[in-house]
Amino acid sequence: MTNSQVELITIGDELLLGFTVDTNAAHISRTLAAAGVEVVRRTTVGDEADKIAAAVGEALERTGAVITTGGLGPTSDDLTKPAIAKIFGRSMKLDEEIASALEQRWRARFPNSRFPATNRSQAEIPEGARVLTNRHGSAPGIWLEDDKGRWVAMIPGVPREMRGMLAEEVLPRIKVVAGGSENAIISETLRTTGIAESAIAELLGPNVLGEQDTETGSLSLAYLPGIAGVDLRVTAKRLAPARAEKLVREAIEKLRSLVSAYVYGEDDTDLAAVVLEKCRSLGLKLAVAESCTGGLLGERITNIPGSSDVFLGGVIAYHDDVKRQALDVRAEEIERYGAVSEQVALQMASGVRKKLGADIGVSITGIAGPGGGTPEKPVGLVWIAVDAWETKAQRFHLIGDRAEIRQRAAQAALEIVRRALSNG
Repeated sequence: MTNSQVELITIGDELLLGFTVDTNAAHISRTLAAAGVEVVRRTTVGDEADKIAAAVGEALERTGAVITTGGLGPTSDDLTKPAIAKIFGRSMKLDEEIASALEQRWRARFPNSRFPATNRSQAEIPEGARVLTNRHGSAPGIWLEDDKGRWVAMIPGVPREMRGMLAEEVLPRIKVVAGGSENAIISETLRTTGIAESAIAELLGPNVLGEQDTETGSLSLAYLPGIAGVDLRVTAKRLAPARAEKLVREAIEKLRSLVSAYVYGEDDTDLAAVVLEKCRSLGLKLAVAESCTGGLLGERITNIPGSSDVFLGGVIAYHDDVKRQALDVRAEEIERYGAVSEQVALQMASGVRKKLGADIGVSITGIAGPGGGTPEKPVGLVWIAVDAWETKAQRFHLIGDRAEIRQRAAQAALEIVRRALSNG
């Protein structure tokens, strides 16, 4: 492409206030990258004409190629079109054909309701603009270009409409104005868990991929820590597709060889799916007993299609009485060591395995907070046990708020089972 870089601007006060999560930007970036178009900057602005104009104007100066989402509706806060038209020195005019189509669409949906005059604003188009057809909603998109080849594509912020118009209208147009390209942006991800970001960085060492920058392209490694673990993402930019794929695959395999003990999959792999497949291949049945996670581990497992041929079920033993009655945890053990202890975790795992007739029983008991901690047993303390051909328990001190601790505990339990199955 003569210009394979664009800037993305998402518009809306609801994005800045945090009431709406900006999933549009993520989708657009992924879609463009798959087409070899690099998003070099993402900006979010509120529903103010001067701020929209400033953001778009600055982006045009930098790259000359901009995509905006949001602000194309019929209400008073939809200011995208006039703000951007002003940058290009264009006036707004009513497109009667679009206005008529909008009115027909309205009457078909609301036959007994008057067509609001405000909806006609959606048919106002900057002079000289190309209309991008919206087959998924009412607001048309706009492609505005100047004699220098600089362009702005304006598409609605409604996710369903945005996705359709991006694929059907914007991407084909970008390819036309860019002239085609042999370059690609290729990314692959190696998923790890049970090791901290700093520890894995130390294990890999500096410049683990070697000197990869060239005048025409680059290969980079990103560390992406999250609740599930640390993802290692390798990305090749501005390289021919075959070379990009080869370099990325070689890099992924090199990283795998260095951190193999912590790797459970690639790209979107779910650890629960890995555990289920290992159980399935060995002909083993799985059951869970949960206290502080309250069924979250069972949910992770049953979210995987086909889990019923491996997963028998679980017991949410939140109260100590349930631990005793449903899992045969001894009352004296609870009284002596407490519900959050190695002894109770081991008995919970053994109890659920026996009660449900499973080959593997896994248990979680802990203090998710925000209250309930003590100096001896702080918030984040979690014991996880597995009862199979051998019985083991492991102590964790997990960080985060209540939701994060619970999610980290479920992930840690799955990893313990994965390792047990790999080593068993």
